Amino acid sequence: MSAVLPAAAPAVPAARSTRTLFSIGTAARRSGVSARMVRHYEGLGLLPPVARTDGGYRQYSEADIHTLRFIKRARDLGFAMEDIAELVGLWHNRRRSSARVRQIAQKHLTELETRIAALQSMQQTLSHLVQCCHGDTRPECPILDDLAGSA
Repeated sequence: MSAVLPAAAPAVPAARSTRTLFSIGTAARRSGVSARMVRHYEGLGLLPPVARTDGGYRQYSEADIHTLRFIKRARDLGFAMEDIAELVGLWHNRRRSSARVRQIAQKHLTELETRIAALQSMQQTLSHLVQCCHGDTRPECPILDDLAGSA
């Protein structure tokens, strides 16, 4: 029979002691990212060092959860991690210039437009090949011919 020990008092920095702190699971649920990704973002330095209990469990503030939501939204829009790191820094810097933010977003938009154009070209080519293929018992197949480079 194991003894139930009282929960350890959280090791909270003085500046955070008056705030409500959340476990990694709660922070993950409230931000919409997995606990694994919360740890990953913390490891990348996208979050400031978080409080820990005496037992070493991470504790997240409401501000940390807000930052996680910001990161998730940026990821949902397809920004690269390097860009997200810079955007988080700009977001926290109230003396920032919006010019750099716009530059990052414009670069990403241009990359997306290039990728979309490439995908549309692939779609048109594949659509044409599917229309050309009889899809019957004959061995001739324009799709395979095209893939083989013999079309």
